[in-house]
Amino acid sequence: MSHSASTRVQEFIGDPFADESLLPQEKLEEIFTDIQSDMRFDHELNGCLNCGICTATCPAAHYYDFSPREIVQLLWTENLDGIYDAMQEKIWACAQCYTCAARCPFGNSPGGLIMIMRETAIKHGMESAKNVLRPFSRVMLKLISTGNQLSPDMINPEHFADWGPNISKVDAPLKLLRKAIPMPTLNTTETAWEVNLKTSVELYTIWEETGVLDQLETVDENLFDVILDIMDEKREDWEDWQDEQDDDD
Repeated sequence: MSHSASTRVQEFIGDPFADESLLPQEKLEEIFTDIQSDMRFDHELNGCLNCGICTATCPAAHYYDFSPREIVQLLWTENLDGIYDAMQEKIWACAQCYTCAARCPFGNSPGGLIMIMRETAIKHGMESAKNVLRPFSRVMLKLISTGNQLSPDMINPEHFADWGPNISKVDAPLKLLRKAIPMPTLNTTETAWEVNLKTSVELYTIWEETGVLDQLETVDENLFDVILDIMDEKREDWEDWQDEQDDDD
């Protein structure tokens, strides 16, 4: 299905009760174009009967001002102001469980569409994206610098005190349980974060070529600078190691 051949755009775009658009029309169109041009868009949006099955089965809809049906309707009707407004808060309530995709009679995936909208929010440096991702700076630092951000021995009351009393449910005899797991690595922070130098450089190259670092810079410049310093240091170490190998030959 081609979205460029025909349009479902409404005669009035935006909130009918607002005097003005939230952003200039050109900017709203740019944001929507980025969403619509994603290769996944046509696979995730096939139509909408407005039946509400997605919202009825959505866990997040029971606790937040959030409706997968609303997201699909905004995109299907190309309500540019409504799309931008939803990207300020509502899209971040989705748990990405994809129950909506499993139940939709049209084969839509509101969760998939929301993922595209989240990535677009990051690309455009929206404040909502910055606010949501800021608490995860430590996670992103470990993920980008090591390829891993969590190891089993971190699941304990000391590391996750903010989980409250329920953390006791996962405070199990992990060493004993892990004997049933054949893989000897990634069980502790020491091994999970110990990454081969060449692998590190390859990871950094992937983050750069895929645009991950560019997006990171738009949402957290300080974290971007820290990761850039780590990457430069690792690359220098890798070049030094290669020079040493050449000298030995």
